[in-house]
Amino acid sequence: MRRVTLFVNGTSKNGKVVAVYGILADLLSLASNKLGIKACHLYNGKGGLIDDIALIRDDDVLYVSEGDPFVDPQNDVRTTDGLPRAHTDWLTLNIGGRLFTTTRSTLVSKEPESMLARMFREKDVWGNKQDERGAYLIDRSPEYFEPILNYLRHGQLIINEGINLLGVLEEARFFGIEQLADQITSHLRTTLPSLSSAVSGADLSRLDLRYINFKMANLSRCNLTHANLCCSNLERADLSGANLDGANLQGVKMLCSNAEGASLKGCNFEDPSGLKANLEGANLKGVDMEGSQMTGINLRVATLKNAKLKNCNLRGATLAGTDLENCDLSGCDLQEANLRGSNVKGAIFEEMLTALHMSQSVR
Repeated sequence: MRRVTLFVNGTSKNGKVVAVYGILADLLSLASNKLGIKACHLYNGKGGLIDDIALIRDDDVLYVSEGDPFVDPQNDVRTTDGLPRAHTDWLTLNIGGRLFTTTRSTLVSKEPESMLARMFREKDVWGNKQDERGAYLIDRSPEYFEPILNYLRHGQLIINEGINLLGVLEEARFFGIEQLADQITSHLRTTLPSLSSAVSGADLSRLDLRYINFKMANLSRCNLTHANLCCSNLERADLSGANLDGANLQGVKMLCSNAEGASLKGCNFEDPSGLKANLEGANLKGVDMEGSQMTGINLRVATLKNAKLKNCNLRGATLAGTDLENCDLSGCDLQEANLRGSNVKGAIFEEMLTALHMSQSVR
């Protein structure tokens, strides 16, 4: 006769010693009666799933679950009164002042490498702060967190009316839930063109907007500071008055876009792989692009009248036929840039890093 000690998954208290008879289903039935749960799985001390009763040896210590993944009993958490928590291990999160109650397994099982999983996989590893009710404090948006929690519960992305999907994307990125972030990004690529009329004036700062199709979108007055727009399609988009300071614009496609009066200070258009940003025919009247990296950029027949391009790197840039009237190019690097046919009336070329040869400009 073999005998084993059974514990509820994730605990090391109140175990039951039982005899092993028959098949695995008989042992699960016995565990259900002894522990008062609906036993579905048995694990050994290392988290290995036992699927054959022949694998059980005399005096083994086994952990019984109701279908949830193995939880190391060394991470057994106690409540403030010193009693063990229930095997479901419920947690309450205070997200921006709103309370969410869920289980530890919900937070750690679906995306085990996410920041949320790392925060709650083990007790106090991150030193999580709690409010007076014991809820864990996280300073994020509750409206955008709710779809993420539901995704972790059932694996489906469900967005209620009035919730900005871009906000949910930012929260998914913050919490490191990469599968959900990829799912949202894929969805946005196909839906944003139809939502273009509703984007004007939105706060899209610091969002990961790589490869998204904004063709003909209305992004006027949007806050896109430090956004990642690498390889995005902004062809014929309205960016007038928008703020793109510090944005990543590597390989961006902005043909015939309207960015009049926009701010693009300190932007990076330079892709190390050699993919060149294309702003051919764009309306860039009065833009401020000071300090931007624009090696190899295509600004052919673009309008840069009254624009500020001080201290920009324009090495190898195509400026053929570009309107640079009254444009401030002080301190720019224009080595090997093509200015043939460009209008440089009133343009400022002070403190140039390299000499501007007449062969580069014939107008």
